[in-house]
Amino acid sequence: MRIDKSDKVVTKRLDMVTEFVVKYLCEQGITISTAESCTGGLLSSAITSVPGSSKIFWLGLCSYSERAKVEYLGVDAKVISEYGVYSEQTASAMAKAIKKKSGSQIGVGITGIAGPLPDEDGKPAGTVFVSVTDGEREIVRDLALYDGSIEPTRENIRFEAVSRALRMVAELLGHEITEVI
Repeated sequence: MRIDKSDKVVTKRLDMVTEFVVKYLCEQGITISTAESCTGGLLSSAITSVPGSSKIFWLGLCSYSERAKVEYLGVDAKVISEYGVYSEQTASAMAKAIKKKSGSQIGVGITGIAGPLPDEDGKPAGTVFVSVTDGEREIVRDLALYDGSIEPTRENIRFEAVSRALRMVAELLGHEITEVI
């Protein structure tokens, strides 16, 4: 696999954001679980790369297929059929389902298209939706990573989605991460 300069920048940014968020969760004793699709477990891996994360990380479920989202995660099939697998509604359902299933205080759901090609309906690579919830509050975003903000390689899309999801966790907890490099 070729790694270019933009990949290294995204990776460094992800490491810094992850360390901040995980250390904060550990200090506050706030637990987190993840339901990932297009990131393929990268968010779970990032979180568990930080020493001490076992205190706060409860469950990571990589629900790559629609069937896994419904059967194992518990997303209502009607949400996927009505809004599509790549939607704010599906990301929200994933975050809520993993929070409920795990009993953790924060649930994160990520769904989208890592690429490099568009999906069968023509949605571009970089179409990524993230939801972060604590049960009372929720932040849901269309990251639109095809907008030119990053080099749209498969790895960059995945790393940037995880970095932004972690920033959303910080935001939900009242922190804003603006400068990471």
